[in-house]
Amino acid sequence: MAPLPKSTAVNRRTLLQASGMGFGACALNWMLHQDAAVAAAPQALNLKPRKPHFPARAKSVVMLLQNGGPSQMDLFDPKPALAAGAGRVYREKVEMFQPGSEQNQLLASPWTFSQHGQSGMFFSNALPQMPRVADHLCMVRSMHSEHNNHTEGLVMITSGKIFPGRPTLGSWICYGLGTVNQNLPAYVVLRDPKGYPSTGSTLWQNGWLPAIYRGTQVRTEGPPVLNLNPAQPLPAGARKADLAFLEGLNQRHRRNYSDNPQLESRIRNYELAARMQLEATTALDLTKETQQTRTLYGMDEESTRGYGTRLLMARRMVEAGVRFVHVFLNGAPWDSHANVKDEIAKISAQTDLPTAGFIQDLAQRGLLEDTIVLWTGEFGRLPVSQNGLGRDHNRNAFTALLAGGGFRPGHVHGATDDVGYRATEDPVSVPDLFATILHQLGLDHDALTYHHHGRDETLTDSPVSNATVVDKLLA
Repeated sequence: MAPLPKSTAVNRRTLLQASGMGFGACALNWMLHQDAAVAAAPQALNLKPRKPHFPARAKSVVMLLQNGGPSQMDLFDPKPALAAGAGRVYREKVEMFQPGSEQNQLLASPWTFSQHGQSGMFFSNALPQMPRVADHLCMVRSMHSEHNNHTEGLVMITSGKIFPGRPTLGSWICYGLGTVNQNLPAYVVLRDPKGYPSTGSTLWQNGWLPAIYRGTQVRTEGPPVLNLNPAQPLPAGARKADLAFLEGLNQRHRRNYSDNPQLESRIRNYELAARMQLEATTALDLTKETQQTRTLYGMDEESTRGYGTRLLMARRMVEAGVRFVHVFLNGAPWDSHANVKDEIAKISAQTDLPTAGFIQDLAQRGLLEDTIVLWTGEFGRLPVSQNGLGRDHNRNAFTALLAGGGFRPGHVHGATDDVGYRATEDPVSVPDLFATILHQLGLDHDALTYHHHGRDETLTDSPVSNATVVDKLLA
């Protein structure tokens, strides 16, 4: 232990330097450096619109996450070799996640495929409605990921890595660009009121970015945002007086704790909640939509009403200036382990028509020009059977759909092997996909950084992932 100074008055910093071999002082210096980094980047603590790194083709994103892993060879990627070799042992031993596929026997798709639109894009008859917007879609057949488990796969398709605790794509985009409408959240989450997606709220977390970049849940049944209005009606003028009083307290705390980023984020979230009282109700009022629009989204039918409502709300959010909208399903409904025909038919009946209607509506309103729509699961399925009629998880190949925002319409990118097990032509990783989406928003994925734990973090971590912008996907 280093000798203490002769003075009996020892401050905390001196004590940390003189004891424990100085490790306490090292920790203190690191924390002060973190605070200084946040203070040096005032954009980290506000959602004001910010200029992109270069001219952008898009200004907002709607991510339609198909939890569970849609089967590429049963929806988008026809494989005659599966039909020809049905029941035969596949030449390569596939990766298995759960029991039931040990026999390694190929399973033919129970669905038939046909071409659609001027592009001739293939869809199976499991999706009877989405083919009508084929010429708006950019189909990426050569996606691949890094893990066969739902949690890791979902964390990766939302944050770029399989490890929980990192900011999601929506958080990074809002950090980089802010948002146009200061009276609504920059990042809105629309989940199924029946339940959370597999892996829960981890899929819209802000990680170590300030809390203002976390996704805000907006409900599609009952009050759109919980606790937005007082439980008991207040006398005239009382609410305004309360808000003014709270603003005074917040300003005092800002002055006393100016270097506390968590406090600043909390204050800004409260201020946003106050502003939302005026705007959220109007922005989310679907009663103003025409009957023709409601029919387009499938809101007349019980099977499609839930998903159609969430997609119609997503369109209204984009119109209102929300930067990123994340739409989820309950649980993992695309997870077709038991019977690919029955399980795909069930979830398709809920999502197919609303998805086609959503893209059609964006296109006819001109919103598709600068809105990116991403339809994707966390991974795909195996070409071999699981317990006879199902398919297990497959990280080596899956299909993603993109529309709008300068993505190439009517284009099919990449290919898989003869049975759809592995991406073989022009493969696209999840970090590649994210780098390309950021590019369309005018953001350089390597330049969009946040200093954390001694390093400049990025969404794609390209020194490790080798992420690159996929120019072939762009118009």
